Amino acid sequence: MNEEVTFILEATKENMQNAISHLEKELVKIRAGKASPSMLSSVMVDYYGNMTPLSQMSNVNTPDARTISVQPWEKQMIPQIETAILNSNLGFNPMNNGEMVIINVPPLTEERRKQLVKHAKAEAEDAKVSIRSARQEGNKEVKAVGVSEDLEKNAEIDIQELTNEFSSRVDRILEVKEAEIMKV
Repeated sequence: MNEEVTFILEATKENMQNAISHLEKELVKIRAGKASPSMLSSVMVDYYGNMTPLSQMSNVNTPDARTISVQPWEKQMIPQIETAILNSNLGFNPMNNGEMVIINVPPLTEERRKQLVKHAKAEAEDAKVSIRSARQEGNKEVKAVGVSEDLEKNAEIDIQELTNEFSSRVDRILEVKEAEIMKV
């Protein structure tokens, strides 16, 4: 097979893999009932005038399945951490005991579970759109290379096989996450 076509196939596969990676990162943020330090990964705290990720200024742990504890390295940052968690729209109500911030993760209601599944499905669909646009881009690049018609058709078939493979991976990832969310 032509070297340029091989390069295009590799680039297309990489773009599709990036869509899967992005989907996995987004799905980690969707909580499925159990407390996890990654739930606070998007929280940014005003740290002496700089917006800093919470994990860079404190230890974030889960002492049990329903609690997240945030122990800042500087105790005077506790009010800013509480404010940042409240402002992050995660639905958490932080409390502090003077030493650390404690967050009780409420159990999910059936309605909230359905909303989270809907959100997970939307993320999966975004990943599929990214995969399809990688396919479209790959096919366009193969046509632009100007190889023989047979080589072009073979490359398009290979790109379609990649698309099918990555789309089914998205479906499997979504299936697992959906089961995790709906499990009471």
